[in-house]
Amino acid sequence: MRIVRTIPLALAAGLLTVSAAQAGEGSWFSGDWYLTLGATGLVAPNFEGSKRYMLSAQPIISLGKVGPEARFTSRNDNISLALIDDGSVRAGLTGKLIFSRESKDELKGLDPVRFGGEAGGFFEFYPLDWVRARAELRHGIRSHNGFVADIDVDAFYDITPTVRISGGPRVSFASSDYFDAYYGVNAKEAAASGLSEYHPGSGLKSTGLGGAITWKVTDPITTSVFTEYSRLMGPAADSSLVKERGDRDQWMFGVSATYRFNFTM
Repeated sequence: MRIVRTIPLALAAGLLTVSAAQAGEGSWFSGDWYLTLGATGLVAPNFEGSKRYMLSAQPIISLGKVGPEARFTSRNDNISLALIDDGSVRAGLTGKLIFSRESKDELKGLDPVRFGGEAGGFFEFYPLDWVRARAELRHGIRSHNGFVADIDVDAFYDITPTVRISGGPRVSFASSDYFDAYYGVNAKEAAASGLSEYHPGSGLKSTGLGGAITWKVTDPITTSVFTEYSRLMGPAADSSLVKERGDRDQWMFGVSATYRFNFTM
């Protein structure tokens, strides 16, 4: 089993959210805070577009100010800072850590993707009481110089007061700079890897479905089981890396458990 030694600052259930309205009196740091610790175990492709899968473990660390609880969160939500939050509409800033992609095995001969991140904004609303739609637009930092847009729609239903099921469609778009970093193959890389040269444009990246079952065991303890399926489209699917060495169909299965600590500063 591969153990991932990085520490993603996002909950398996979804996100770290701080609302600007939660600053309260005095210092921004004063008030009620929470710290969530946990772990996720998952089976997923070695990299996006790979046909090989690996079993991995990731720690979960999330720190934020206590405020109005979001009606729904998803493991697909990235780290978020809500600047607008009236219960039915939320919008603000979002970010995502991007871990390095090494040039080995299926990627041998390709330039590595460096550790970095993505930063941008998000917007979410509830067209129905039991449906949430969320969109994120992010720009790469260090790992790539492109834009990525993700749109997720989730229906959710509480089977019991502590057990919730959720799921829905996902769609993702990206610019040519993003595709070039992850799916492009220049002449030098083609000679070193044996893959056909490929210079992607921009467009649809993937479509798919995801779902989860979440169980709030106690007030501080939450567990979940989740699965995601995505099919690479457009420039990603046309890449020689995917056509000659990978797979358009991508699956992910996982379980997680977290414990939440509340404290006051």
